[in-house]
Amino acid sequence: PGYPRFRGRGWYDSFTYPQTGFTLCDNGLLLSKIGGIKIVQHRPIDGKIKNLNISRDAVGNWYACFSCEYESKSLPACEKAVGIDIGLENFATFSTAEKIENPRFFRRDENELVTAHRKRSNAVKGSPDGAKRRAAAGRRKAVCHIHQCIANRRKDFAHKLSRRIVSEFGIIALEKLNTKGMLQNHCLAKSISDAAWNQFAQFTQYKAENAGRECVLVDPRNTSKKCSRCGTLVEKPLSERVHSCLVCGLQIDRDENAAINILALGLQCLDESPRSPRL
Repeated sequence: PGYPRFRGRGWYDSFTYPQTGFTLCDNGLLLSKIGGIKIVQHRPIDGKIKNLNISRDAVGNWYACFSCEYESKSLPACEKAVGIDIGLENFATFSTAEKIENPRFFRRDENELVTAHRKRSNAVKGSPDGAKRRAAAGRRKAVCHIHQCIANRRKDFAHKLSRRIVSEFGIIALEKLNTKGMLQNHCLAKSISDAAWNQFAQFTQYKAENAGRECVLVDPRNTSKKCSRCGTLVEKPLSERVHSCLVCGLQIDRDENAAINILALGLQCLDESPRSPRL
């Protein structure tokens, strides 16, 4: 077990009630050895409650998360299929030529975050003055609050977009991106982290599985270079945003061409013909 360590007031940020010790009632939540507390229940509970996790975020807000067991409800069958190309200029480009604008949540609040960090750095550290220590703690909480707002807006965007895609399409083909390797590019690391592609793909996958849809991840290699009409590889730099094929004469947006290729790869993975009527 090692040497005993001091467990201070802020050492733990969460605790769990495995199966018993909590009761959800109309007036709030009754917790064993704590008592009754008021809660804001944002949606009704579905299924049988298995356990309860109480957690605290960096700002100091407390959350009660119920883990429930319930029967999933599939959506009606849908024959429509879509390929989605993920990028930075546009967050997503569909094979149907629709483009989703990149919201850039971190970039929007970056100046406010810089100001908050500067005020926090100017605070006196380790001062015996209680007022200065409280001011430093308040500035630290202000920085955490800005980060929390950015993360909440990003998560809300990913949830809404993934729900819309799962509701409209029966087959969804996404890129399997190596985000960890792409973050090694220091010129694009901040923009890639701000886009949160893996979060969007994760939300889309579990929503599709819950709704009875097909969601497949494909290798994105050469999807931007390969011509979606004749299959010729057309070399082009990242700055060139139009795909121009000298063999068949196809001129199309680079991201839309990649989305069509992603859809074809997804249909092949599902044993569907690449010349399916869905194309």
